[in-house]
Amino acid sequence: MPRGQKSKLRAREKRRQARGEPQGLGGTQATAANVEESPNSPVSGDTPPSSPAAGASQEPQGSPATSSPAAGVSCQRSNVGAKSQVRKNKNSSQAPTSPESTHNDLLTRKVGMLMQFLLEKHKMRAPILKADMLKIINKRYREDFPDILRKASERMELVFGLELKEVKPGGHSYILVSSLDLTSDGSVSSPGGFPENGLLMPLLGVIFLSGNRTSEEDIWEFLNVLGICDGRRHLVFGEPRKLITQDLVQEKYLEYRQVANSDPPRYEFLWGPRAHAETSKMKVLEFLARIYDTVPSAFPFHYEEALRDEEERARARAAAGAASTTKAGARSRAKSSRSSRP
Repeated sequence: MPRGQKSKLRAREKRRQARGEPQGLGGTQATAANVEESPNSPVSGDTPPSSPAAGASQEPQGSPATSSPAAGVSCQRSNVGAKSQVRKNKNSSQAPTSPESTHNDLLTRKVGMLMQFLLEKHKMRAPILKADMLKIINKRYREDFPDILRKASERMELVFGLELKEVKPGGHSYILVSSLDLTSDGSVSSPGGFPENGLLMPLLGVIFLSGNRTSEEDIWEFLNVLGICDGRRHLVFGEPRKLITQDLVQEKYLEYRQVANSDPPRYEFLWGPRAHAETSKMKVLEFLARIYDTVPSAFPFHYEEALRDEEERARARAAAGAASTTKAGARSRAKSSRSSRP
């Protein structure tokens, strides 16, 4: 990422921190990279950072950061940015934490590890057994397992569109079933309406939290956190570049355009007209709140923006309704006038 862009991101993060907002994407790409690697993890590598999808930005105040399910998956494009963020987060992680906060943070890491394990099993089409999941999270967390499994299941469906189901009640064996409408090439199709789960909502969340526009570099850093790499086919979403720069753009959910006067050319993402029409900032914020097990008002600055957006939408609907009523009245009067003529 160009040095000037990094400076802008740092300045934006400082403004958000001053407002008490959760960090945006640029400040959280490696928040958990200094966490010790679990020997039970099915894929080696550093514990991945938080993200709005499995947490895309930092958690709201008072909530623990959520680990990404893509531990150990590295993408070359984000290495430099990740290293700088590791140094930054090491310096900012010296504040004392309470035992309760530490426990909650451990549980959220376990959620991320379990999500990663579920994806690996789904990729191999292997059975998912409760006993194996307990080994992944460590049997010391047996009492917390129901809550960990619940959160991991919710986030698997919200982010990846994969629903965890028991093979038979009480059998302690599970399978993952896709709840996304996928085309034959693996891309997301949504002819019946707005897709409430899958990659689109997290992407819209990243864009919203970043000031309603996000550089392509930041989008790829976010996707890398989820183990979605440019040029590498993804198990759920197929070819990621085609999905985000063609499919979702052609469906008008995203806008992908060159940054004005950029040389060499740089690109950015915005909400597309269909996203504005079929969802809202409040709905996206509610989606993020579900990821975090919190409420939209936990993001105070963005919550205020979402409320203003709701008010503007309500006024627009009222104006459209009034115009429709006026037109209907005019047609009725014209029809009555014609029928009363001799």
